[in-house]
Amino acid sequence: MNLKFWKKSTAPKKKKSPTREWVDALVFAVIAATIIRGLFIEAFTIPTPSMERSLLVGDFLFVSKVNYGARTPVTPIAFPFAHHTMPVIGTKSYLDWIQLPYYRLPGLGNVERNDVVVFNYPMEDFRPIDKQENYIKRCVGISGDTLEVRDARVFINGVGEEMPKESQGSYMVRTDGNAFNGKTLESMNITEYGQYAEEGNFMFTLTKEQKEKLAKFSNVKTVQEAIRPRGQYVDYVFPHDAKLGWNEDNFGPLIIPAKGMTLNLNMGNIEMYKRAIEVYEGNKVEIKDDGIYIAGQKTESYTFQMNYYFMMGDNRHNSLDSRFWGFVPENRIVGKALFIWMSWDSNADFFSKIRWNRLFSGIH
Repeated sequence: MNLKFWKKSTAPKKKKSPTREWVDALVFAVIAATIIRGLFIEAFTIPTPSMERSLLVGDFLFVSKVNYGARTPVTPIAFPFAHHTMPVIGTKSYLDWIQLPYYRLPGLGNVERNDVVVFNYPMEDFRPIDKQENYIKRCVGISGDTLEVRDARVFINGVGEEMPKESQGSYMVRTDGNAFNGKTLESMNITEYGQYAEEGNFMFTLTKEQKEKLAKFSNVKTVQEAIRPRGQYVDYVFPHDAKLGWNEDNFGPLIIPAKGMTLNLNMGNIEMYKRAIEVYEGNKVEIKDDGIYIAGQKTESYTFQMNYYFMMGDNRHNSLDSRFWGFVPENRIVGKALFIWMSWDSNADFFSKIRWNRLFSGIH
């Protein structure tokens, strides 16, 4: 009997070339990094001052996908590590002719009030949901809440919420005509200010602590928060309905939809929910003389299929947020901001560019 097939081959394996080893290592690293950033944790940077002074331009964050559950890719064919645009050449980094249904893996918990959340900007209808621009804001209202803004203060279910410690507002500062010392303001981390109207009047962006310190300056006569009065309608505020008379400082009340919640609809509130029903949940809305039609059927109510959230920046007068474009649906939620791993001040001199006191600090 021939038993040669039992014998272990003693022929030496062909050794990989250095180039092949380098390519294998690179492919493995890309796959591993893609899995980690897709399912567990991803790095983000702060490009705008909308969250100052809680988060600063140049802060680099780690954002957890585990807390709320990671989304599986909607656009599975995409260039690694590019979000929606290829670097240098500026073309799309993904193929949108293959798209998968939205699905979220189980997470450690749900989005809670005051969480700092990364989400996809929901107004970019020209992109798949996972390729819409990344935004970061504070969640001030969760599904089922009734939200109202009164004189720039947020009320949830009728109860006033405390402002985040480092949140900023706009203040009108009247002086005796003497100028401010730029170095002194810089030492107080006051960076957003300018003269307006007549000489001696300034508009400052300040935290509460900064406002109290500035009010003690010898050249300052008054410091008054710049708040738009109730009923003074501005057309750029959601839901862009003049009948409501809302503005960024006096807004609502507004019910934030929750999955399974049934809301009564009428001509007075349909504009608040039309985009959620039509764009986010895929049901055509028609407003006719005899009533409201959803998916061709006349109705006076609607049951929502997803949870929604209301996001605001801590820099309340310098933030493009839910006051201007409405709800954030759950399928746009990316993750929870955990901590700052690097902070870079591009305007500082060479030896001060790293903000050492912010490294590895938590986000609250």
